[in-house]
Amino acid sequence: MSAQANETGAASELTRELTREPLRIGGLELNSRLIMGTGGATSMDTLERALVASGTELTTVAMRRFTPGTKQSVFEILQRNNIAALPNTAGCYTARDSVLTAQLAREALETNLLKLEVIADEDTLLPDPVELVAAAEQLVADDFVVFAYTNDDPALAKRLEDLGCAAVMPAGSPIGTGLGILNPHNIELIVDRANVPIILDAGIGTASEAAQAMELGCDAVLLASAVTRAHDPVGMATAMRFGVEAGLTARESGRIPRRRLAQASSSFEGIITERVSGAREQDSL
Repeated sequence: MSAQANETGAASELTRELTREPLRIGGLELNSRLIMGTGGATSMDTLERALVASGTELTTVAMRRFTPGTKQSVFEILQRNNIAALPNTAGCYTARDSVLTAQLAREALETNLLKLEVIADEDTLLPDPVELVAAAEQLVADDFVVFAYTNDDPALAKRLEDLGCAAVMPAGSPIGTGLGILNPHNIELIVDRANVPIILDAGIGTASEAAQAMELGCDAVLLASAVTRAHDPVGMATAMRFGVEAGLTARESGRIPRRRLAQASSSFEGIITERVSGAREQDSL
């Protein structure tokens, strides 16, 4: 490929990035559709390099791991790289605990942004729907911008939207499993019925699954373990960045419809067909 072709391709991609509308959630404007988590990082240095490589502009932080004034904290890394913090209520099992954690997060970090997690049990780490709805209702009433982590139930996702959650975050599969998107049909249903951003959260294991989430119609992807527990976290963060971008660009570009039978990409009419026909005529003489 010539240098001119490379320059043209780069210019085209830059134009696409500049003309695409940012993702808007509760006052945030995000050009990157990849939201990162910080759990499972082997070191602060590796975490920082992975976050930078991912291109993320928003990263979740569990408040139970928050220690004010510690040297080289996650929050210092985020501030240094101009990445917004999204505190979450990871580790909470009741609405009461989640609301208390959210209030502490707002006081400590001076933000109304919140990723709401209310876990049912330690084995699946799936949300408790009853406690989740109760917590969401209280937090929305208290002016939090709630990103609600939920399962892939379209009815529950719609209920959370109706309660006033700013974004709904269905799980592709249980947290940390790397099983990918187990029920893509339900994710499509959630997307089709939603009037708020849908962020695929949990279960992503590799870049192709992040691309799939965007192709299904999700507005963004949130992941942590797929990067922090990878053999090369920085390399995987880069792959996830490109995967999310590829999936979104593919969705915007429009995939071809699925067909039962083959359809040739080139016409059968033309000189090759005429030559074959002529050869057959000669053979018949």
